[in-house]
Amino acid sequence: VTQMGSMKPVKTNKAEEPELEPLCCCEYIDRNGEKNHVAACLCDCQDLDEGCDRWITCKSVQPETCERIMDTISDRLRIPWLRGAKKVNISIIPPLVLLPVFLRVASWHFLLGGVVLTSLPVLALWYYYLTHRRKEQTLFFLSLGLFSLGYMYYVFLQEVVPKGRVGPTQLALLTCGLFLILLALYRAKKNPGYLRNPSSNDRPLSSGQTECLTRKGQEKTKGFPGTESSGSLNNRTLKDEPKGSSRVLVGSPTKVKEDWCAKCQLVRPARAWHCRICGICVRRMDHHCVWINSCVGESNHQAFILALSIFLLTSVYGITLTLDTICRDRSVFTALFYCPGVYADYSSALSFTCVWYSVIITAGMAYIFLIQLINISYNVTEREVQQALRQKTGRRLLCGLIVDTGLSAW
Repeated sequence: VTQMGSMKPVKTNKAEEPELEPLCCCEYIDRNGEKNHVAACLCDCQDLDEGCDRWITCKSVQPETCERIMDTISDRLRIPWLRGAKKVNISIIPPLVLLPVFLRVASWHFLLGGVVLTSLPVLALWYYYLTHRRKEQTLFFLSLGLFSLGYMYYVFLQEVVPKGRVGPTQLALLTCGLFLILLALYRAKKNPGYLRNPSSNDRPLSSGQTECLTRKGQEKTKGFPGTESSGSLNNRTLKDEPKGSSRVLVGSPTKVKEDWCAKCQLVRPARAWHCRICGICVRRMDHHCVWINSCVGESNHQAFILALSIFLLTSVYGITLTLDTICRDRSVFTALFYCPGVYADYSSALSFTCVWYSVIITAGMAYIFLIQLINISYNVTEREVQQALRQKTGRRLLCGLIVDTGLSAW
């Protein structure tokens, strides 16, 4: 009996062995914990069927149904990969599809170009405020930025270089600038200076841990024991502290309450803040940048400034080369506003439309770069500037470009 009883677990393990088999390239584990196949992405779509039926019969679709449909689509949108199909973030797809379509439509006529190039920033700002209000992470802007770089370079190679006005040295300089932008973005995308709980292990945060912290950061947590849940976030002690250390729990209860992060369960150093989107505290946090889908903090601020400066130089250089090719014998500024006959040829019209798209993006990045330089010269972060404006302790100067927070002595 003992032998038979001891053999039962062995049989159970054999029965569980098929569940531990490695996944093929088209299989994956869905959100319900069940094995699924990429080819079955259109099967068992009750929520989608219900939504289509209600839409056909002119009935309103419940918001909960729409959320379930989007969750199902995001879970089943996968590509075959080694050891299981990989999930594709649905927010990276719209720029890949819409940007080439919009730019080519805008190349048909200058009126269409004006409408499309005006609507693109408006749609981008609307999507930004939508995701920012919901405190959600999105890869839309990172995908838009990277694909814009690639598509502008592709149009330059296909439409501008064959005209013979761009030499090998100029093309090499532009290509070098593009690779330097990608290298600086890769460096800026790294750890901005995340703060870890001292009681946890000293291992670096993995992507799964970051996602877990993001989910936890969006939930309500209790405050520090013995303190109230509300209070000012100003008047922080500005002592220089070594990296990786946390402030000692000394001082008044109000001081401890201001520096204690109830969501990360740690005491923050001076000028560290909790990012509501990333769900984790960042050392000397400047702001959360949607273009890199990460925070800009102590560890990646220099790389972020470097990426902006290289992008501005490369973009202006590419715009100059393109306008010099399609609008000959005119200055860059004149050709930008007056280039007769540019819409007579579709190749020149597409290049001219891409130039204006690049000008819009470059102007936006130049504004961000200018704000960053002003903040650096005043030794304040963007987070501190916004905090001072909300608490009405800051003064706007020079048409709002400069904000005197009273903290420049830091």
